[in-house]
Amino acid sequence: MDVAIVDDEMMPMDQVGKPYLDRGTFFGDGVYEVVRSYDGRIFALDEHLARFERSLREVQIGGVDIAEVRQKIDDAVEKAGYANAKIYFHITRGSEIRNHLPSEGLAPNFLLTVSELHDDDAAKQKGVAVCTQPDWRWKRCDIKSLNLLANILARIEAGKKGASEAILVGDDGMITEGAGSAFFAIDAKENAVITRPLGHEILPSITRAKVFQVAQNAGLKTIEKTLTPVQAAECDELFMAVTTKDVVPITRFDNQVIGTGQCGPLTNKLIEAFKEFVKEK
Repeated sequence: MDVAIVDDEMMPMDQVGKPYLDRGTFFGDGVYEVVRSYDGRIFALDEHLARFERSLREVQIGGVDIAEVRQKIDDAVEKAGYANAKIYFHITRGSEIRNHLPSEGLAPNFLLTVSELHDDDAAKQKGVAVCTQPDWRWKRCDIKSLNLLANILARIEAGKKGASEAILVGDDGMITEGAGSAFFAIDAKENAVITRPLGHEILPSITRAKVFQVAQNAGLKTIEKTLTPVQAAECDELFMAVTTKDVVPITRFDNQVIGTGQCGPLTNKLIEAFKEFVKEK
């Protein structure tokens, strides 16, 4: 008889609950998204769902109705009742006895959570510390996969150094992105926002695209190019962008103070412009 132990309970394998046999648990075999709402309105949902659909297609998970996913999101957000909320959802390939090769016709599993967000403008002005870490992730970072172990290890190492985020550096010595964020630099002389070009090395961040749009609306240039950590540390300002916090100033980079050690003027301009931008959407 095939048996399993779940926590402290032994049982026949055929009595193990579906969540314990999820391929997401065994292999990280799934994709996810994180969306947020501002003042009761979900921001950039169309773009997030389009990326989610692409991720599903890239990892060959079928049988998902995106319109149904959208409806579940709307229903959950309404039920939660938060004006400012973080909406997490993922789909895995399904549940079955562990085997690398998935069975044909497996029914995907869906999970969604909604939690309240509290924006802290005062804390944001102080900025955050970041440190560089080797980018040990797989070669398809453009897919928003559940495989996040390398990201977690980078964050753990960053935490040991008193940093809030790990800025990942590829084998070529160039910065890719943050462990959980898009990474930006500012050249004040050029009045320009700089970030890495899209490719398999980074996630096509929705917030990244919105930051570019906001920057252009605010009269700043947008430049896509790669930077080394040394080049980044020499920039006038640094910031990162993430769905749940939008624009976040970076005031320390590998223990080096950036600018005055506070939120820089152009970063602050972007923060304020982003606030207005989300009100219009």
